[in-house]
Amino acid sequence: MHDSDSESPTVAMRRLANGYQVTQAIHVAASLGIADLLRDGPQDSETLAAATASHAPSLHRVLRALASVGVLHEDDHGGFALTEIGACLRSDAPEPVGGWAVFVGRPYHWQAWGALLHGVRTGENAFRSAHGTDVWDYRTAHAEEGAIFDAAMTAIMVRANRHLLAAYDFGRFATVVDVGGGRGAFLNAILAAHPGLRGILFDQPHVVDGAVVGDRCEVVAGSFFDAVPAGADAYVLKAVLHDWEDDDAVHILRRCRTAIPGHGTVLVVERDLGAANENVDAKLSDLNMMVGPGGRERTRGEFATLFAAGGFALERTTPTAIGLSVFEGRPV
Repeated sequence: MHDSDSESPTVAMRRLANGYQVTQAIHVAASLGIADLLRDGPQDSETLAAATASHAPSLHRVLRALASVGVLHEDDHGGFALTEIGACLRSDAPEPVGGWAVFVGRPYHWQAWGALLHGVRTGENAFRSAHGTDVWDYRTAHAEEGAIFDAAMTAIMVRANRHLLAAYDFGRFATVVDVGGGRGAFLNAILAAHPGLRGILFDQPHVVDGAVVGDRCEVVAGSFFDAVPAGADAYVLKAVLHDWEDDDAVHILRRCRTAIPGHGTVLVVERDLGAANENVDAKLSDLNMMVGPGGRERTRGEFATLFAAGGFALERTTPTAIGLSVFEGRPV
């Protein structure tokens, strides 16, 4: 492990520039399911290679590299064990990260990031430049990649959902529409926490097809660019607006404004970019939005501007401990 207090600027910069090496090593371990194989204790690289149909000497080199950065621990007998950090890659981890590690190492995702310089020079979307289509159509056409992405989103939302439910009282509403709610993981968490609440899961037909929801939840298929279900008193857009540039984000908000009653509430759950020189996760997520779907992360002031253009007044912001905030708006 490096000691950041004693690193020279040159060493620190080289470490940052070489971050891709750690990303790919973690991706390999996650894709092979190494963390699950180490759930019950240390194993050597030969045993792990046999279990994962891998080349043992090559796998050993990856595992010892991961041990050097604290993901694994290598003992004196050549065995590898999970550290507290590495245990987050287990499929049954309380806050699993393995699905995300599998996704971010996929070749198509890296190819899009490889076009970042082109995007900065031209303003073009890096993903479209690399693949000739947008992320949505690409994943629809490549079912395996779509499934890996969906699994990644479901996994990382476990932590997010817990913190959002702790920070914000969704129980004061009667019916919540989860706009662009995917397979319903967030809405199911809200309904489980508030037995008196009813929900409507709304997303594209191929997304909600097969979604598992309870008897207090209705599933409606459609596009939020066309219309959203009308009449509920709360509309949640979680990690939706950051996928889109301002004009599209305003269009989505206007569709919600058409559907929402005068006493209703729109709840936008996104990162707050914050001030300069802070919020590294939000700033890097903003680059990910630029490279991938072509959207952006925003400041509170920028959300206020979006809300106003969409027919809402931003009245309150509720932060969480993990960088997400609930931006609450009322119809005007």
